Amino acid sequence: MANHLYQHDLPDGLDLGPVVAIDTETMGLEPRRDRLCLIQLSSGDGNAHLVQVSREVRPAPNLTRMLADPAVEKLFHFGRFDIAMLARTYGILASPVWCTKIASKLVRTFTDRHGLKYLLNEIGVDISKHQQTSDWGAAQLTEAQLDYAASDVLYLHRLKAELEGRLMREGRMALARSCFDFLPVRAQLDLMGWGDEADIFRH
Repeated sequence: MANHLYQHDLPDGLDLGPVVAIDTETMGLEPRRDRLCLIQLSSGDGNAHLVQVSREVRPAPNLTRMLADPAVEKLFHFGRFDIAMLARTYGILASPVWCTKIASKLVRTFTDRHGLKYLLNEIGVDISKHQQTSDWGAAQLTEAQLDYAASDVLYLHRLKAELEGRLMREGRMALARSCFDFLPVRAQLDLMGWGDEADIFRH
C-alpha cells in the first residue's frame, strides 16, 4: 500500500476505475464557512491518492471530470458533507454516489453507532482517529495525517460490499439507491441554508 500526494489536482492519465472511494479533510464541519484542505481517493487496490487543496483554489480539471462522470460511482462515508464541500469548492455536484453511512443506518438498526471506525471493526479493520482534529490547513502535512486520511478511503470498497449484501438480504437495496440518488440534492440544500435546523421535510 502507498500514499500518493498531489498538489491541486489528480495527475493526467490516472484511472481509478468505475467505483472511487472519496473522503475530504476540512478546516471545520460547516460547508458554507470552512474550506476544503485535502481530498482522498482510492480505487480499492490498497493505494490512496491524496490531493492537497490550497487556500487559493486552483482549477482541477482531472478531479472535476471524474466527479461529474456518470460512469464513475463515487463512494463516500457520510457523503452529504463531502459532496457539499466538493460542490462549494469546484462547482460540481458529484453523481452518481453511494454512501456507507446511509447504508449502515438502513440495515444496522440494532445500533446507533454508524461511524466509520465502528463499521470497519465489524469487518476486522481497526483504524486510528487520532489525527481527525489536526490542522488540515497546514502547508506541510505530516505522515501521520496522510496515513489517517488514507485510512478513510482504503477500506470503503470492502465495506460497501458487506453493506450491499445486507441491504439485499433485508430487501432495502432499492430504498438505499433512492437515498443515494437524493444525496447531491441534500448537499445542495445544505449549501443554500436549508440544513437540519431549516429542514424543508420537517413539519
